[in-house]
Amino acid sequence: MNTQRAKYPFAILTGLTLVGALAGCSTAADGDTTSDSGTDTSTTAPEASDSTPTTGSYTDGEYTESAEYESPNGTEEVTVTVTLADGVITAVEAVGDGDNPNSKRYQTEFADGIGDVVVGKNIDDISVDKVAGSSLTSDGFNAAIEEIKADAAS
Repeated sequence: MNTQRAKYPFAILTGLTLVGALAGCSTAADGDTTSDSGTDTSTTAPEASDSTPTTGSYTDGEYTESAEYESPNGTEEVTVTVTLADGVITAVEAVGDGDNPNSKRYQTEFADGIGDVVVGKNIDDISVDKVAGSSLTSDGFNAAIEEIKADAAS
């Protein structure tokens, strides 16, 4: 048997094993594909947008904004009210306007859980992914937070 020929399959197998091992070490892409129609009821903590804390300057007070987002039932809206003190969210309220029973359920679950996720956090450091199984309401919430940041900027 030609030993030169036997080395090629071994080299290919070794290379594939190495690639597989390295792929297993990589981090997953950020983002959740679970829709509001899913059954997952986990809560995802907010993530900082980068490792260095941002230092936005905001006027203390209460701010309210509404934002739309897309769900399987069409365009939905969530109204968000936050109270800020030194850039930190001290209170939050989220109210949805869903007409569909499924949308109402997810908006209510989101509203019931959002305080546990964002109260006590710097407004610059939050980006909500999923709260109480609702992953789409967070899109509207995050958009409303961006508007609130613009309103509160001093």
